Amino acid sequence: MNFKKIIQKLHLWLGLSTGLVVFIVSITGCLYAFQKEIQDVTQTFRFSKIENREILPPSAFENVARKALPKAHLHAINYPGKGRSVEAIFYGFDPEHYYIIYHNPYTAKILQVQNIEETFFHWVLNGHYYLWLPPKIGQPITSYSTLIFVFMLITGIILWWPKNKAAAKQRFWFRWKDATQWKRKNYDLHNILGFYSSTLLLIIAVTGIFFGIQWFTYLIYSATGGEKELLFTEPISQKPITTSFKKPVADLVWEKMKKEHPNALSLEVHAIESDSSTIGANVNTKEDMYWSTDYRYFDQYTLKEIPVKHVYGRLKDAKFADKLIRMTYDIHTGGILGFAGKILAFLLSLVAASLPITGFMIWWGRRNKVKA
Repeated sequence: MNFKKIIQKLHLWLGLSTGLVVFIVSITGCLYAFQKEIQDVTQTFRFSKIENREILPPSAFENVARKALPKAHLHAINYPGKGRSVEAIFYGFDPEHYYIIYHNPYTAKILQVQNIEETFFHWVLNGHYYLWLPPKIGQPITSYSTLIFVFMLITGIILWWPKNKAAAKQRFWFRWKDATQWKRKNYDLHNILGFYSSTLLLIIAVTGIFFGIQWFTYLIYSATGGEKELLFTEPISQKPITTSFKKPVADLVWEKMKKEHPNALSLEVHAIESDSSTIGANVNTKEDMYWSTDYRYFDQYTLKEIPVKHVYGRLKDAKFADKLIRMTYDIHTGGILGFAGKILAFLLSLVAASLPITGFMIWWGRRNKVKA
């Protein structure tokens, strides 16, 4: 058996074994592509009218939100930007919960209490990450199936590659006529769409693997010169004998961040977790991007900024490998290119979802032909 025959067999059987997983991951990726835009249109409580008065500090929203959900764990107060409602974000693991309370920015009035786990897009994301299985079971299946999909794309190019110029004429575009049979059309859909989308699908697939296979992420990070920790470790606040702040510490951090980042489009201040925890504050100056977020940490007793050793620290301290890791989500979703990138990612996900189907139909047609 020659090399191409071996590749063909591997491409076939690995494709059949992971096809359903690839289809689910791809189609849920399509559904999730425009989740922000869809929710903005359908959920009016995400917006608040801009008024000519001061927006309230984090402590005002924290007080109201804790009374609304006294048993839930407050994670942060998020200011998504002008014209948007302030969000009190709650989530925890014992018991597991995830809520967002939307507030009027000027009065702290509650506009909506949303249980994220009951929303459509959380269901979609659960399928995308875990196939609606327990995470410890679902995540390895989706992650390693995506890794196999990367292999499938590479072997697909090898199998597609024409032997000569005559064969090449039929490989680059559809040459359908009225008499062209559906088997030929299906074959062309699998091969031609797969060829033209393969490079960008490789990028989407590889960045998707980053979320589920730690050794793979470390391999890429180290190969690109990364030297920091990839896992988040929170710095520690050193508790003094006395403190002298006249305002809540969260409000002081918020004021500090606003002053230092006057062009911020979004700002998030984390709640104090314990006596030893720091106060995290995230600020972003780019709309609908995540890689450009500036992550900062302050001692809750002195407001002294504490540096961290992991990649999610100050943007100015991030090197190429750090930025690459931080860009993973934006590249994976297409958001790195703005709205046009999301459209591209949506179309590529559709193609990815079609490949297991057209591939299965090619195999099924040949199988029945052999039997006949």
